[in-house]
Amino acid sequence: MTSIAHAGRAAAFLFAALVIAGCSSVRPLVATPNLFAGARYPESEIPPALKTPFADILYVTDRRAFTDKDGRFNYDARRSRSLAFGAAVVEIGRDNPWNFLVAASETAERKKKIPLTMRSVAESGRYPETPLPFAIVAGRPETAPEALRLHDAADAALQGEIRRRLAAQGTDELLIFVPGFNTPFDEAAFIAAEIWHFAGRRGVPVVYSWPSGSGGMFGYFTDRESGEFTIYHLKDFIRLLSATPEARRINIITHSRGSDVVTSAMRELVIEARAAGRQPREEFRIDNLIMAAPDLDFGIVEQRLIAERFGAAFGRITVYATEKDGALRISQTLMKGERFGRIRLEDLSETDIEIFAAMRNVNFINVEDPVGFVGHSYFRKDPAVLSDIVTLLRQGGAPDGPYRALAPMKHNFWRLPKDYMSRPAAAPAPAPASAPR
Repeated sequence: MTSIAHAGRAAAFLFAALVIAGCSSVRPLVATPNLFAGARYPESEIPPALKTPFADILYVTDRRAFTDKDGRFNYDARRSRSLAFGAAVVEIGRDNPWNFLVAASETAERKKKIPLTMRSVAESGRYPETPLPFAIVAGRPETAPEALRLHDAADAALQGEIRRRLAAQGTDELLIFVPGFNTPFDEAAFIAAEIWHFAGRRGVPVVYSWPSGSGGMFGYFTDRESGEFTIYHLKDFIRLLSATPEARRINIITHSRGSDVVTSAMRELVIEARAAGRQPREEFRIDNLIMAAPDLDFGIVEQRLIAERFGAAFGRITVYATEKDGALRISQTLMKGERFGRIRLEDLSETDIEIFAAMRNVNFINVEDPVGFVGHSYFRKDPAVLSDIVTLLRQGGAPDGPYRALAPMKHNFWRLPKDYMSRPAAAPAPAPASAPR
């Protein structure tokens, strides 16, 4: 009876966490990162066309489209067999000028909340439904010509939009956000807008929004299954990026269950590339894979990712974890497997530590005291953690480099204290002049 009661309490807590995590189409901007509080937001590095309260986010999604009672087009948590893409325009602040947003982006204690509002969602293209129809010809499957034509036409349209946005911003960089469980479409776009804004509006912002946000007592498990559903479509999107040479540098940020979605898709693509004799690092051009609060089974990470030398396919992998993550604690209770996002150095065996130490481009950041009631969305809500993510995106560098200067623990394990970058001396230097915009 005790275990049943414990499971019931765990489920109830998880349900409460899911309700708290869900957001409407209007919510406040997150707190200013420590490195900009009382310091200089990098306005001088931003092209004039981007100095606006609006964030134009390119979205790619396999959510089901719908129109609400007010005639507003959007996407819900149901699954679509066809991948769609378009533009989601987020307004940061309501009817306020650009200089107001800059001042708010340098203020630690704001007198008023800065609202985020979804101003428009416009779908510009859609792929045919998958699976694409095929026939077995001479013992091999061949896609129906008309379906292949429609797929290639959608590829060309999305690739053209990516190229247009890269050229308009004068950059070769993409910033892709893949959300976690219980993250509605609007909220995923809000998060992408926030990170892009505080990263100095560097690169073209993209959100890959899978069918997450089912809600309810069993919504977590529904979202897990939807995460499996979306992997085929995500692989198709990443293949398109690899075939777009103008996108020379790709940064992927993923949260919670989104980490499972991304790593599962990338694992299959890495195997595919190596089997064809290609180098995944050169083919996919992913500079940074940032996993915040990854909801992954630790044992599966070791066996499916580390054992297959997954890390070599990326420039750098950064994992943010904390044992104080309440949502992952409940997930760990329900799934009976230690969560990667709660990993602690002291819990690892010497063998585990040596395995991780061998992966020179993988770093584990222990967040000492994350903000928030549940402590699961600290990657954007905690000014210290957001400071490190923004610095990593803007300046790059190792955790112990001059821009980041995290506290070392052992090998590639680092500590991120609550006051990280809050000291005046920690204000960031301008981005190197050689870094393309």
